Parts: sequence; C-alpha cells; structure tokens
Amino acid sequence: MDTQNLKAFLLVAETGSFSLAAQKLHLTQPAVSKRVAQLEEQLNVTLFDRIGRTINTTEAGDALLPHARAVQLELQAAEQSVRDLAGEVRGRLRLATSHHIGLHRLPPVLSYFSKTFPAVQLDIEFMDSEQAYELTLRGEVELAVVTLAPTPVSSIVTRTIWADPLDFMVQSGHELSQLAKMDLRELSRHPAILPGLNTYTGQIVKHLFDRRGLPMQIAIATNYLETIRMMASVGLGWTVLPRSMLDASLATLPIRDARIERSLGVVHHEGRSLSRAARAFMDALASAAAMETG
Repeated sequence: MDTQNLKAFLLVAETGSFSLAAQKLHLTQPAVSKRVAQLEEQLNVTLFDRIGRTINTTEAGDALLPHARAVQLELQAAEQSVRDLAGEVRGRLRLATSHHIGLHRLPPVLSYFSKTFPAVQLDIEFMDSEQAYELTLRGEVELAVVTLAPTPVSSIVTRTIWADPLDFMVQSGHELSQLAKMDLRELSRHPAILPGLNTYTGQIVKHLFDRRGLPMQIAIATNYLETIRMMASVGLGWTVLPRSMLDASLATLPIRDARIERSLGVVHHEGRSLSRAARAFMDALASAAAMETG
C-alpha cells in the first residue's frame, strides 16, 4: 500500500476537501484525486461519498482512517529517529498553543529556546486548547502547550507546567464587589461572562455550579480571555479569569465556598517518538516554571 496514497486519503478525510488536501500536499487537485482513486482500486472499495460539495468517509473509509493515522505516526517516528542520530538539536518543531498562554507564558521560553537552539525552526499555531488536542491526536503537531483537559484524553501524554489559579472577578465598583463575603448561590442570580462551555476552562466552572445544583445566567460566552476581561471591566457581568489577569479595572469576589484552578502544560501523542528539539523545548518549559516559583 503506497504511503503517499494513504497520506492523501488521510488529508482529504481530515479536511473534508480534495482542494484543501492538495494545498497541504503542494499538489494539484487531480493529482490528489488520482492517489485516492488508486487506493480505492487497490482495496476494491469506495472510501468517500461525494454528494454535491460535501465529502464524507464511507464505512470503509472510517475503518481505514485509524490505521492510516497509525502509519503516519510510525513514519514520523522513524524519520525522527534517523534525524536524531545526527546529534545536534535542529530541524522543524511544530507547536500548537492557546492565545492566552502564547501571550502570558511563552514569551520568555521562546526567547531562551531560540537563542539556545538557533538551528531549530519553530512553527507555532495559535488556537483554542481543545483544537490543539485534536491536532496532537492527528499527529499534525508534535507538542501543544495548552490548558490541560479536566479529565484524561486517550492516547495523549500530559505534563503539567504551571498551576493557574482562577478567581471570580467583577468590575471595580460593581454592586457585587461591595459585599464582604458571598457564595455561589448569590452569584448564580447575576449575569455571567464566561469562556464557552465547550472549553476546558468553561467546563471547570460549569462543573463547580453543577455539583451544587445551581444554574448559571450566562449573558455572553466567548473563548478569548482578553475579550472576557474587557467586557467584565465595563460591568456586563461577573466572570472567572486567571488570577494573573487581574488589573485595576476588576475586583476579585470573596466566594467563600469555591476555590478553583486549572492546569497549564504540554501534551503529545503517546505513539510519537519525540524529536530532540521537542524534548529540549519541554525542558525549557519546566525550567521556566521552576524559575517562576522561586
């Protein structure tokens, strides 16, 4: 089975588009279609249903998909093992990270790493942590520096780098900020501005209220913490943000029955042989965290 044909099949399945797969492979669309057709002919099956502009994998395509991903990961591991024999830390390191971590945590790490390992080409993509997990599972990035999932994700290895305490916050001068103490029940009566409940941070907050059987009045939901801070600072509602984002426009709320935090760290696929560059980057992350804590 030709590995290039498998790669073409995998990209079409993941992007849902022959043209997008062609762009990623730097090929023409007919060339990608030909590779998929050769694979279908070899297996004597149809791998995709093409209905109008919609492309979906067939039952046979669904069955092939995990094996194609496994082959891709094995090939990447083989290539990396050979490259590592050269000794020098070099090559391309593909990373995914969240906007918040990229803005508030990574700059000193990137500065140190680029000076220490100038032969490494860093390729960084910014996205939600949940999307970064998906790219890691598909083998499209080697490492992801993200908010860690509240529960373990199959095939993903995690390493906690930073504890990130979360605080309930509201606009300075808001009526809630005048209370000496309060609980979640009181908070549930007021509108909230929160990360989407599809995000790991949103899930942490929702779980806290669910355990107490309390509703949340979510007025606005967005995945960008900087936007949430801005909207809370103008009085649109209370929110939950990393303690490090507190500024003069916001006040912390003295919630007596809740302490929450999330973990920030680095993840990779358990089946992937990490490059020397990836291992060096993980060490740089750990060193940066150690320096922050004293």
